Amino acid sequence: MKSMLDSFWSVRRRVLVAVLGAVLVAPSVSAQAPSPIRIALIEGLSGPIANTGEAVYRNLVWATERVNARGGVKLPGGNRPLLIERFDSKGQTEEALSALRSAVDRDITIIAQGNSSAAASALIEAINKHNEREPARQMLFLNYSAVDPALTNEKCSYWHFRFDAHADMRMSALMSVLREDKQLKSVYLIGQDYSFGQAVLREGRNQLAAQRPDVRIVGEELHPMARVKDFLPYAAKIKASGAQSVLTGNWGNDLTLLVKAAREVGFDGSFYTFYGNALGAPAAMGEAGIGKVIAVADWFPNVPTRESEAFYQSFRQRFPNPADDYVHMRMQLMIESLAQALERAGAIGPVNAASVAAQLEKAEVTLAGQTARMRAADHQFQQPLAVAVMERQGEAGAQFDVEGSGYGFRVIRNLAPQQAEQPHRCNMVRP
Repeated sequence: MKSMLDSFWSVRRRVLVAVLGAVLVAPSVSAQAPSPIRIALIEGLSGPIANTGEAVYRNLVWATERVNARGGVKLPGGNRPLLIERFDSKGQTEEALSALRSAVDRDITIIAQGNSSAAASALIEAINKHNEREPARQMLFLNYSAVDPALTNEKCSYWHFRFDAHADMRMSALMSVLREDKQLKSVYLIGQDYSFGQAVLREGRNQLAAQRPDVRIVGEELHPMARVKDFLPYAAKIKASGAQSVLTGNWGNDLTLLVKAAREVGFDGSFYTFYGNALGAPAAMGEAGIGKVIAVADWFPNVPTRESEAFYQSFRQRFPNPADDYVHMRMQLMIESLAQALERAGAIGPVNAASVAAQLEKAEVTLAGQTARMRAADHQFQQPLAVAVMERQGEAGAQFDVEGSGYGFRVIRNLAPQQAEQPHRCNMVRP
């Protein structure tokens, strides 16, 4: 009996020692675990532009997964993973500012936003004021899609970095194709009524006058952003104008519904677009868009290189649902640039925004054959641009379709970063 009791208490002591050891060691292990470097994604994740916000989220998650798979951001105190935290702006500027305040309260240093130049402008102003008011808690703003040219010109900020080509750069790329369309004699300009849409129409007028003065602008229209449910009246005006082509910077549902309405009223002209290569637009246009929907982007899935094909195939393996298509090369390059800057800044504890910004100004990255660099003078990313035309999947140059629609985009013009680059009007104020 005594032997049994001794054995029982011996086992009990070992269990207690093991449990006590685990309790004592657990905080030490937790303390050693690398804390993630958090990125606050402020985007419309609900409401009429939720599809664009979710596309951004997929892209940023995939980009951070790539960095984390190679060990994370390499820092003197140990590698740290990247983590995307979602903040829903509901597509509204005031909600974006509210999300920024929430990110501040959670001590997040890096902000990412892009869909809406109006929201981006407000965020730049708010971050400028915050950084001046609280120098110990300064923040960085990574912009992947807000392309109003003013954001890296008159409104440029040391804390703001744009990774998309701005509207004037995109327009110049489109115009390099439009100016060679000798059959084109009339154009209808239509856009969303806010800073970006206004900038597109303004630059459209300027570049048409300079490069194709023989082309008449037969109509010009600005409509409320993300509020129009029925574009048939707009499409009817386009058709009645006799326009041979529509030039638009519309994105999201504002583009999808526009091209769908144009098809329904029987408009058989072409579309020169900034974003006509996805988010439902090709499926909405259908056969009527073949050879007629032209888009500009920093990259297309059908860029004819093996590296590009492998990159796209990898994305499709990660997100196999056709509805989850629309990969953005620039967002991948943005996260690679951030990781590079963080490593060069060598932050051990909290991210120091000023130190990272100083390194982000020098960023130069390559991925899947695409090389791009940040221009320090205005924080405008310099990267290749391409123009492509809609084709049936399987046609020459259209190996991959868009969102399972059966339609893809064949690249018809490539511009090197030096060709896409434009002068700036930024007078950078540095801390």
